[in-house]
Amino acid sequence: MFLKKVNWDVVGIITSVTCAIHCALLPIVLSSLPLLGIEVIHNRAFEYFMIGLAFVIGAFSLLRGYLYKHHQLKPLFIFLIGILFLVAKQFWHKWEVVLLIPAVIFIVYGHLLNNKTCTHKPAVNVTK
Repeated sequence: MFLKKVNWDVVGIITSVTCAIHCALLPIVLSSLPLLGIEVIHNRAFEYFMIGLAFVIGAFSLLRGYLYKHHQLKPLFIFLIGILFLVAKQFWHKWEVVLLIPAVIFIVYGHLLNNKTCTHKPAVNVTK
């Protein structure tokens, strides 16, 4: 019951933006943490967890939208392009920020498009 009341697109957007903040701002603000023995910035487990979380929430949200509401693949493809950019940044660390920016844009846009197409109500034809 609870799962039906949650706007999973909003949860996906929040997760993606949180990931972007972690990847982009944390190195600047928290660069002294390794001196304290805390490694948050390039913690592989945390990075993979965030990518997995973004994928699971996004896949759940966008597949529900596709199967039960709008039957359009465009939001799902846009989201998957964003996930591919996120995965690519794990392999090409030199280009991390360059790959992160389009990743977040594509993921958020996929969620926004999914939310828009899910809430769009087609006009009802009432001809008799």
